Amino acid sequence: MAIIYPMSATIKLSDGELAQRSPRQIAWMRLKRNKVALVSAGVALFFVVIAFLAPVITGLFHVDNTKLYLDQLIDGQPKGGFGGISWSHPFGIEPGAGRDLMALLLYGSRISFSIAIITSVTYVGIGLVLGISAAYMGGAVDSILGRIADFLLSFPTTFMFVALSVPLTMRVEALGIAKDNGARIVVMVLILTVFSWPGFYRVVRSQVLSLREREFVLAASALGASRKRIIFKELLPNLWPLAIIYLSISLPGYLAAEAVFSFLGVGVQAPSSTWGLVLNDASSFWQRDPTYLAIPAGMVIIVVLSLNLLGDGLRDALDPKSDR
Repeated sequence: MAIIYPMSATIKLSDGELAQRSPRQIAWMRLKRNKVALVSAGVALFFVVIAFLAPVITGLFHVDNTKLYLDQLIDGQPKGGFGGISWSHPFGIEPGAGRDLMALLLYGSRISFSIAIITSVTYVGIGLVLGISAAYMGGAVDSILGRIADFLLSFPTTFMFVALSVPLTMRVEALGIAKDNGARIVVMVLILTVFSWPGFYRVVRSQVLSLREREFVLAASALGASRKRIIFKELLPNLWPLAIIYLSISLPGYLAAEAVFSFLGVGVQAPSSTWGLVLNDASSFWQRDPTYLAIPAGMVIIVVLSLNLLGDGLRDALDPKSDR
């Protein structure tokens, strides 16, 4: 059954007065009451901001993600305790190569966040467009899109990524679209998007199939509204909350996926850095330098957890049937 988002609703204020509020205002009021979601949003926003301000932050500390601080190493291990943490290197030094860990994580998070954001927005957009098209147009369009979605859903995404990443990367490089890690990022976004949109497409299709039989859509059609107007004025307002929820819950999944694929050696590779690459390198040093593993692992856990909690809060705030 479709969730209908009314154009406005009457709510009771704290002083007992009744007032009209739009769905957006009601959702914001609910979200403000959810302190966990607000804190999670602040944490997630903080990490996104510092990721894209990496050049500024590293410049303030006079560190660089490519410079080797060999004077901070003794026999390949950072000087002092806790991985060489100091005022000059707040997160310590990378064992072996001697790069600054804070710079590696900041620049690595730019790639990780970019992959997660681009993939999430792309697959939600594709699923939204195709879901509306299939349900509203029906017929051959619905049948063809349904068979394509069923075909793609039959493949495990992780297996297909491992199998297709190398040949597709070579193809992207041969076409001159991108080179090296740029090509790997393009392929990662492409594969994750292709195998992700069918799930959201099926949800959107089922929602639109129900919505198009509702009174407000039938009334608009009877009054002579064009197909374009019905889609943009009647259907989309009821689908945006669903799209926002899927965006919020998919971001942490793709952040984790990027880390896993880079860790497995089929994602972005050195000399670039991502959270997955740092964790992969740290797994070789965790016994001698546990700080080198604990800091990036802690960052991944904090970001993924905050995004998951934010997604739960948005789902409760945007659900008109929720009383939370």
